[in-house]
Amino acid sequence: MPVLDDSMTTQVKGLLANVKEPIELVASLDDRPKAEEMRQLLQELAALSDQVSLRTDGTADRRPSFRIERTGTDVGVEFAGIPLGHEFTSLVLALLQVGGHPVKEDAELIEQVQALEGEHEFVTYMSLSCQNCPTVVQALNAMAVLNPRIKHTAVEGSLFQDEIEEHGIKAVPTVYRDGELFESGRMTMADIVGRIDSGAADRATDRLNAKEPYEVLVVGSGPAGAAASIYTARKGIRTGLVGERFGGQVLDTMAIENFVSVPYTEGPRFADALKDHVGQYDVDVVTGPLATELVPADVEGGYHTVRFGNAELKARSVVLSTGARWRHMGVPGEEEYRNKGVTFCPHCDGPLFKGKRIAVIGGGNSGVEAAIDLAGVVGHVTLIEFLDVMRADQVLQDKLRSLPNVDVVLSARTTEVVGDGKQVTGLRYEDRTTGAAHELALEGIFVQIGLLPNTEWLRGAVELSDRGEVVVDEMGRTSVPGVLGAGDCTTVPYKQIVVAQGAGATAALSAFDHLIRTPAPASA
Repeated sequence: MPVLDDSMTTQVKGLLANVKEPIELVASLDDRPKAEEMRQLLQELAALSDQVSLRTDGTADRRPSFRIERTGTDVGVEFAGIPLGHEFTSLVLALLQVGGHPVKEDAELIEQVQALEGEHEFVTYMSLSCQNCPTVVQALNAMAVLNPRIKHTAVEGSLFQDEIEEHGIKAVPTVYRDGELFESGRMTMADIVGRIDSGAADRATDRLNAKEPYEVLVVGSGPAGAAASIYTARKGIRTGLVGERFGGQVLDTMAIENFVSVPYTEGPRFADALKDHVGQYDVDVVTGPLATELVPADVEGGYHTVRFGNAELKARSVVLSTGARWRHMGVPGEEEYRNKGVTFCPHCDGPLFKGKRIAVIGGGNSGVEAAIDLAGVVGHVTLIEFLDVMRADQVLQDKLRSLPNVDVVLSARTTEVVGDGKQVTGLRYEDRTTGAAHELALEGIFVQIGLLPNTEWLRGAVELSDRGEVVVDEMGRTSVPGVLGAGDCTTVPYKQIVVAQGAGATAALSAFDHLIRTPAPASA
């Protein structure tokens, strides 16, 4: 039976027409069933282009695995596993880039990668259900193509459980460099280069400081920020868009089924569409810096200043759209065992806990959905809810209670994450009704207790609610003239993508209204 369906085959065949240099697929196989599936996949790929050939005499230690090589060179990348699911795009991009198709990145960043000195060997442990893993895999693959002194292997964790256990990996993506832990979590090429190239941070600071003032600066590049920047750019306004990662919280969303006119999409795909749309306009996009301070203008119509550590940007109007992040439990052991059993992404990290006992903290829709999803992978799930009732939709509660390997504990206050120094071994909680203390033996804790707004850097600059949200009116205006707010970081109710985008548009139009009604400053 073919590994690629007809649609995938047609798509890949069309893309492989862009291969300019001959490439070889060099497989190192064993006698596991997955090896035969890999052989089948590689045979199907090789049949789609005269530029692609297959060998099965590879000598890699990890099996099954395969290397994509540019024939006659040392340019290539390696996959230990079968890169389907979320990693299928990583496979296709690797074929194209090793085959000579240009890497699409900022020209200055490409030059930085090519100039990196020394040998660097990276290994990324990933899962096929992880929506954050492809960003890391694709970044390191591209770096290996741009600079042959960089080597990269993407390892499917579920297929190489011995390595997962040896390293104590409890979250993906996890990257090792030259045998040592490099980083865990989503990273862009710029993030990785910044860690390797000691001068990258100073150069980035200089580039920000050299930028001319904007008419509108949007801080935060999720759905709200993307919408705001498009609306201001369409007005012919000089617009800047700065964010840590394009797409924001959307990147951690598995399935999106309620965005009107799009029946189904996935977070990373939606984020890519946002980025492409913004790219159609004259928006100065800066990815990476984290805002650390807002200094409001001291005169009407003057320039507001947003600081990013030692760098700063100025604008006559600022749209705050920094979104939100996962709320933590705030108990002893949580930070110590983060990515060592404490995790926030069931889709990414669930496969690492196959057959094991885990807990899900939180009885809202996110928590119950996570518990249902994980119950099909892990050995046993205990859902712990602080209140005496779950807050999830009844249909989800009914589904959860029908599962044979799930327990629900209500009126429970989590008090401590327990571990052996290397990984989670248990969780302690208190019965809020009786005061009795309990301990569960388990190996994973999935925290699903809501979001916190990314607004700490705004304290003292604009009015914040008791929850730390930016207080805005119906036009998105904050307590500071010319500073607007939009999306999940604000008091706007209902934290939804479509709501955030509407709020972004509103804030942009209000920013335009502010600009035309206030005198322009003489200079920055």
